[in-house]
Amino acid sequence: MSRATAFDMTRRAFGAGLCLCCLASPARAQNFALEEVASSVFIRRGVDAEADAANLDGIANIGFIIGEKSVLVTDSGGSLADGRLLRRMIRDKTAKPISHVVLSHGHPDHFFGAGAFLQDKPVFIGHHRLPEALAARGEFYRRRLVGLLGESNVGPVVMPTKLVKEQTEIDLGGRRIVLTAHQPAHTASDLSMLDTSSGLFLPADLLFVGRIPPLDGSLSGWIGQLEAMRKRKYGPTVPGHGPARVDFGPASAALLRYLTILRDGVRAEIDSGGSIEHAMTQVAQSERAKWKLFDDYNQRNVAEAYSELEWQ
Repeated sequence: MSRATAFDMTRRAFGAGLCLCCLASPARAQNFALEEVASSVFIRRGVDAEADAANLDGIANIGFIIGEKSVLVTDSGGSLADGRLLRRMIRDKTAKPISHVVLSHGHPDHFFGAGAFLQDKPVFIGHHRLPEALAARGEFYRRRLVGLLGESNVGPVVMPTKLVKEQTEIDLGGRRIVLTAHQPAHTASDLSMLDTSSGLFLPADLLFVGRIPPLDGSLSGWIGQLEAMRKRKYGPTVPGHGPARVDFGPASAALLRYLTILRDGVRAEIDSGGSIEHAMTQVAQSERAKWKLFDDYNQRNVAEAYSELEWQ
């Protein structure tokens, strides 16, 4: 069997390579608790599990930043129901208008809560390649979520109304948020944010802590983006998954280690003539004990990396 044929079979086995982050197995019910990770910055930690009816796809870290004039939602949640819970928490904290909702990338656990904020008429902000990603996968993701959560809990695919090609700033009144569009890494449409008032960095799913990161963009690109961000020496950080607040240095070092082991292991398999099937059972196994949901994602990551690296 050729490498190309083997890869095609592997992609079919993993749902045509689409990262759902994820829509599969049972999980515990979540408690919607907020943590104030910096002054007037509130984050709900997502559960380290897969999406199901109990957690409403509330598996990502989401939250909001309150300025003097308005509120920015850092990511809207994984379902309409999850977004409504977040909106209720915002209204418990402030009556200021919700002016901006960030859609950090095109995975459902981060953008399907956006429908809960349509009534606020905010600016929905996304990477300039996000519309392309949502057009290609949004309805597929929605159908899968409906099967898990029911139509009334899922909501629409909301498209961004403001696109970021390189960098832009949002003024919430005495509080500037800098948004940066990244080259393909975790996905092809990753945005990060920096709250200049507190110095808090919010890279969304460019940073996973404790939970295995799914590769859906470019392995080489993700490594490059992490190395570039590490040179900026960010401090307090809100990862897309994991604790609500971490220190960027050690947290990003752990992710960089896994991605580097993944890259080097796949390259070694390719150079030695190893098959994709063999690579999927061998590469990065030393990392198993270090990441939650390792067995759910590592083989898929190997398959994605193999496809990217075999022609380099």
